[in-house]
Amino acid sequence: MRKERDGSLVTHADLRSLSDKGWNEIVVDGRGNTYINGGPGIALLTPNGPLRQVADNFAFPNGMAITPDNSTLIIAESHGKKLTAFDIAADGNLSNRRVWADLHDGVPDGICIDAENAVWYADVPNKRCVRVREGGEVLQTVNADRGCFACMLGGLDKSTLFVVATEWRGMEKVAEVAQARTGQVLTVEAPAPGVGWP
Repeated sequence: MRKERDGSLVTHADLRSLSDKGWNEIVVDGRGNTYINGGPGIALLTPNGPLRQVADNFAFPNGMAITPDNSTLIIAESHGKKLTAFDIAADGNLSNRRVWADLHDGVPDGICIDAENAVWYADVPNKRCVRVREGGEVLQTVNADRGCFACMLGGLDKSTLFVVATEWRGMEKVAEVAQARTGQVLTVEAPAPGVGWP
């Protein structure tokens, strides 16, 4: 959906033409290209073009981020325990698929990029946020007492890591957790400011 100047919501794109299996994450780059991921893979909606699928075959696609120069898209593969990267062409197409970081026991959900070319990823089952560099070297870990679902660098100088966290007891107990109201936004000062998109 897209919000118009008068406050009304209109359909911006109908993703059912690609899949009815559901969609999960969205990121818009500096050129206005919108990437959406879900069951079938990654779809691309350009400002002037039709909706199309540009990648597939992911182990539960989750958070996505794009480097500040619009050249690389990084996606979290939660069940694959890795971050996967693609080169972004001028027309928005993706190529040169590669493992950006093997996370070993890490289960990445939401992600963001910092000015030192490191990626922060939120990790629900391991109750933490982890900062890694390309190749998988762990630079910093922030532990929590509940599952970390999303993270973003923000604040006045974009050097505060904001983490959305809540208790997690599995998909079968989602309603129970929602009733418990254990959600929190945690903050920690980060070593480098956020860059790129989102």
